[in-house]
Amino acid sequence: MPSNTISFVHSERVIEIRNPNPNETLLNFVRTKLKKTGTKEGCAEGGCGACTIVLGELKDNNIIYTAINSCITFLPTLNGKQLILVEDLISKDNSLHPVQEAMIKCHGSQCGFCTPGFIMSLFSMFKNYSKLKEDVIKDSIAGNLCRCTGYKPIIKAAKSLRTKNKIDHFVKNKKQIIALLKKIGNESIAIYKKDKKYFAPRYVAELKKILKKNSKSKLLSGGTDLSLVVTKDRKDIESIVYMNSIKELNYIKKNSKYIEVGATTSLSNFEIYIKKYYPDFNKILKRYGSVQIRNVATIAGNIATASPIGDNLPLLLALDSQIVLQDIKKSKILPINDFFINYRKTKLKEGQFIHSIRIPILVKNIFKAYKISKRFDDDISSVCAAFNLIIEKNKIKEIKIAYGGMAAVPKRAVYCERVLLNSSITKTVIDKAKNALEKDFSPISDMRASGNYRKIVAKNLLEKCFLEINEKKLIGIHS
Repeated sequence: MPSNTISFVHSERVIEIRNPNPNETLLNFVRTKLKKTGTKEGCAEGGCGACTIVLGELKDNNIIYTAINSCITFLPTLNGKQLILVEDLISKDNSLHPVQEAMIKCHGSQCGFCTPGFIMSLFSMFKNYSKLKEDVIKDSIAGNLCRCTGYKPIIKAAKSLRTKNKIDHFVKNKKQIIALLKKIGNESIAIYKKDKKYFAPRYVAELKKILKKNSKSKLLSGGTDLSLVVTKDRKDIESIVYMNSIKELNYIKKNSKYIEVGATTSLSNFEIYIKKYYPDFNKILKRYGSVQIRNVATIAGNIATASPIGDNLPLLLALDSQIVLQDIKKSKILPINDFFINYRKTKLKEGQFIHSIRIPILVKNIFKAYKISKRFDDDISSVCAAFNLIIEKNKIKEIKIAYGGMAAVPKRAVYCERVLLNSSITKTVIDKAKNALEKDFSPISDMRASGNYRKIVAKNLLEKCFLEINEKKLIGIHS
């Protein structure tokens, strides 16, 4: 029997909330109900990091500390977790946490508005990494924006943590917190609050039953799109099904042909795994939102929202990936190339959900991917491109090219592919292929880029791909 009460750990005790509002954000709850106002609201869309808090989650009898954006996180998703706020970092004897001390000593704060978010991002990093390398530090705070301090003293503060003692009061209280976490979060959740419904099933079988009766429900994972209905459009979501409580769907496995990624697997876990097979996929994921976003977002969610600028989508298209769809009775495997119908429209029907994604393992292929955005980190693509090819004796024997940001849907460049297939790699052929992109795409102008700019960039990325292949080196300012 599902419970209508969420339970979570905060300040070393279990807190229970009966029938919480499914549309209330965690940020709003923290500030107005818990009266903890250190956590700030900046953008209300997961883009600035001022609202960053940390969740402690039990895994293999250990606590994993996960930084998230509380502004786009709904309160009921807190069930079964430990809530850690900036106020909780101070010890009972009122001594500051090493992260807080480092920020003070290195002058990492001016106005202070963004500071709690930076501290929580650095705290998560401090807890999860034994070696604080340069790339780890920069990645950890890539989702936190500061307008006045500048990042140099913040990075200096992060580097100073390398010499700090890791034994903080969270380590000392670890056994107690683990015991509390084991007592909670073992039930499925079903909340009926006036005209709103929220479900958090723990098993696929439960999910199917819920969707049979509530086929119009919105499926929630990271909420990077869905939550904005509440925080930006100021509308209500009547029925939500939270997918990330289903551990059955949180997996990565492979066979000789493909990698299969479960629907609730976070992008942060996937980015580590995929690096061995497709390094460029990993590079694009490192620029997908922020650590806070990737800790909760999923490939399945990125596919289901069908955004034409979803960074994963052109990569999955170029790799000829497949989507495993399920409904109440059966499963269906669909090539991702057939999944997108029109702007934000897919072949996913009411009552269906994405079970997993299958990504072919192509040992002989060359795979390259590029992202162009106004800001290098934590920004939406103007253009994203992916190239998957086999070259034998300077001839292109297989070729798949896909772009995001160039049409109403992420899309293969079929005319361009036809020019290149079975051709030698010459300047004349590449120029013809660049011109063929004009037949494939007629991009629009918007706030991110003009249509003409997108055409030029798409052609340049095509040329860049083959220059890098011919010269066997990376070309660019970040090479």
